[in-house]
Amino acid sequence: MQGRTHTCGELRIGDVGKKVKIAGWYDNLRRVSKNLGFLILRDFYGVTQVVVETEEMMEIVDGINYESTIAVTGEVRERSNKTNTIATGEIEVVPESIEILGKCRYNELPFQIAHSKESDENIRLKYRYLDLRNPAVKDRIVLRSQIVSELRASMNAHGFMEITTPILTCSSPEGARDYLVPSRNHPGKFYALPQAPQQFKQLLMASGFDRYFQIAPCFRDEDARADRSPGEFYQLDMEMAFADQEDVFAVLEDVLPPVFAKYGIYKTASAAPFKRISYLDAMETYGTDKPDLRIDLVVTDATACMADCGFGPFAGQTVKAVVVSGFEGTRKVIDKLCADAEVQSGNKAYWFRVDKDGSFVGGISKFLQERREAVKEALGLKPGDFVGVTAGKKSAAQKTAGVLRRILGEASPQHMNKECYEFCWIVDFPMYEIGEESGELEFCHNPFSMPQGGMKALEEQEPLEILAYQYDLVCNGVELSSGAVRNHDPEIMVKAFQMVGLGEDDVKAKFPAMYNAFCYGAPPHAGIAPGVDRMVMLIAGEESIREIIPFPMNKNAQDVMMGAPATVEQKQLDDVHIRIVEPEKKE
Repeated sequence: MQGRTHTCGELRIGDVGKKVKIAGWYDNLRRVSKNLGFLILRDFYGVTQVVVETEEMMEIVDGINYESTIAVTGEVRERSNKTNTIATGEIEVVPESIEILGKCRYNELPFQIAHSKESDENIRLKYRYLDLRNPAVKDRIVLRSQIVSELRASMNAHGFMEITTPILTCSSPEGARDYLVPSRNHPGKFYALPQAPQQFKQLLMASGFDRYFQIAPCFRDEDARADRSPGEFYQLDMEMAFADQEDVFAVLEDVLPPVFAKYGIYKTASAAPFKRISYLDAMETYGTDKPDLRIDLVVTDATACMADCGFGPFAGQTVKAVVVSGFEGTRKVIDKLCADAEVQSGNKAYWFRVDKDGSFVGGISKFLQERREAVKEALGLKPGDFVGVTAGKKSAAQKTAGVLRRILGEASPQHMNKECYEFCWIVDFPMYEIGEESGELEFCHNPFSMPQGGMKALEEQEPLEILAYQYDLVCNGVELSSGAVRNHDPEIMVKAFQMVGLGEDDVKAKFPAMYNAFCYGAPPHAGIAPGVDRMVMLIAGEESIREIIPFPMNKNAQDVMMGAPATVEQKQLDDVHIRIVEPEKKE
């Protein structure tokens, strides 16, 4: 009998009496006596119980280490102790022969396969090939494959053409550090791995392609976060010719909700049209441009009624408040809540309660007693309300209030409908801002975006008042993507860059292909690129993005399994004209 006749997840009660050959990993053995034991064989598809009933066969099994790959040939029999916890729970296989296909040469494993998720992350990543044998880990990669297939099919159904773009390209200012690749044939010059296919997809629109998409690999030298993998990530990159913001919204509002509802841990997702919130309104109402709309709490401005109450940190500052009804947290819980908000925002949070008789108690209440009625009216307070308060420069007060809103929402089940996916569009981003470090006018979001009002807005409006056709897609408080209507007019592009001190020569030098292509007549076009990794993380309900990536790097951007980054031989450096200069040691 050549090969396997069935997988370990395939046999059923109807197969009783058949002679079969199954193969997989020796998962474990429950020994009953010297001539009776129950061996579990595991493969990609599931598990099958193999009943060892002779001393001779038990001696063979005793000579095999767990996680060896073996083939079992035998007869299918009905199980006496049936179980519905596994798909093959009504049958078992009685072996005639057991063959070792791939011997595990170690008596001890780095971790138990079924409990690998409980191990140290670096150990898991070092032995990722073992970690992936854990069905719970493997299933996340299977889910990722299913989601990508579904996205690809949906984009094809919407008339988009999948086109791959170059991996070796030129360095481009995308907002993060590039990964550079030295050129062997051109000493002193470098390729860069693309932070995104931004320019290429716009050039495709200028080339006459109408609807492009790609499950695009992107490379950015960024620090890791729970929702961001260092080094590389993938996005559902798309662009549409002769299109505006509404066309992009219509496509994603049709593509994404069915995928989230079908595969997600929550089975409902926002239906089209998604809620649209201007950037300024999002900051005022939710304290963030990534609001979690499952939480019904809002941020209220309390500057007029609290800034001059006599409490030092409020004096001359913007004051924001988050009112929560029915919050019964103890003083210990409240202190931790405020401490968490400070850690996450870098700014202090304060609080007080409205007692049953309408008086203010706890926290900063003593500073508000004389203006109690004005505060009640401004914030719409009623007995039993808990009020979280933040203060500082406007942006800092907003940010801290946004963190406080989320923490309070998560701590108040009555204010958070957790079992769903809530999408929204953040729109009308400012075109420009004053840079925190430079103190100069800078692009706020994306330099290739079309300003609302076009050339007239650039010529007549105050720079900080100009809005752009830029938008973010947010789901459950996670930013999935940024997108924009592109600036396809060379004259408007040059003017937009002149506003930040870059002339026409700079534009031509930095973006020669795109500038020249647009000079030959480009269509209006728009696009977006939701992150595949973040989407799968949300759909799977995982806290760490590394759980849904087959071979992720660790938090320090190291591949501990392959040993990357690593040193290379001197000849390799010589070939690409590179000399290593060791950093000076600090004394």
